[in-house]
Amino acid sequence: MKNFRLHMAFQWIFFLPIILPLCIVFGALRGIIQMIERVMEQIVLDVAPTEPNTSTLTER
Repeated sequence: MKNFRLHMAFQWIFFLPIILPLCIVFGALRGIIQMIERVMEQIVLDVAPTEPNTSTLTER
């Protein structure tokens, strides 16, 4: 059986309520930023012209 390190267990119990919410908040912020970047890239791809505008009305 492995040696149970009581001091390390107490540290986890003490710091987990601090670390866990920070991880959740920063993970959510990172996800929001990544989603905004994806949406902006998709907007640019959808709105920006990809080929020269060749209209059939100007050709006679």
